[in-house]
Amino acid sequence: MIEFESVTFRYRSGDAQALSGVSLRFGEGELVAVVGANGSGKSTLARLCDGLLLPSEGRVLVNGIETADPDRVTEVRSLVGMVFQDPDDQIVGTVVEEDCAFGPENLGLPASEIRVRVDAALAAVGLTGLERREPHLLSEGQKQRLAVAGALAMRPRYLVLDEPAAMLDPEGRRAVAAIMARLAHEEGHGVILVTHDAGDVARADRVIGLDAGRVVFDGCPADLLADADALARVGLAATNAGRLAEALRAKGFAVPVTAMDAESLVSALWR
Repeated sequence: MIEFESVTFRYRSGDAQALSGVSLRFGEGELVAVVGANGSGKSTLARLCDGLLLPSEGRVLVNGIETADPDRVTEVRSLVGMVFQDPDDQIVGTVVEEDCAFGPENLGLPASEIRVRVDAALAAVGLTGLERREPHLLSEGQKQRLAVAGALAMRPRYLVLDEPAAMLDPEGRRAVAAIMARLAHEEGHGVILVTHDAGDVARADRVIGLDAGRVVFDGCPADLLADADALARVGLAATNAGRLAEALRAKGFAVPVTAMDAESLVSALWR
């Protein structure tokens, strides 16, 4: 469990609060979308999860370990993996398997264990067969999957992704979305996804909405997507497929509010 207990964060003394009195819990086996307009505190919240940032007030606990405890930083980082928006910021190896092995090597693990972890992580994200490929020859979607694999090789219980699909085309977005769902629902990871995409929200188990550093929504994605005022408050706009679904509902078609992409829209219409 990742727990935020009355967490407030300021980047510098005297600054406005980036987060203000936030109390939340994130469990294993669930995919949680975190949404909000620019400046709402989404990325700050993500970086507090593994101790990259420490609370100005309150505390963050990861499986009972306080992130501010300097003696247990390594434990926290082993439990929480981070993936950022630009995969080039995380890729350090000259070939795919070397990059994926970077984290486990820094843990001082034996070569046999590193091999097992790398193979499993690359298989989980669909990069098996590309072990000797140079990262700069990968597509943007493959680079992002490599960044996810590097985090997975550390065997974290939680994976925090800060807008990982922002630079991807629709196919790349779908691939990353499928990986996140599988990690949460089949492998039991807690997945926290910072996003601006209503489609990501529709696929999540739960959604957290932030506005000016405060939690203004915590609940079912369908409830948020059905509330125009709440959507506006968290700076979320419907996708093109979502707008078409809304028009179809107005004409009497039974299309759910979570139909935010072409596949879910077609599925609803062909039932």
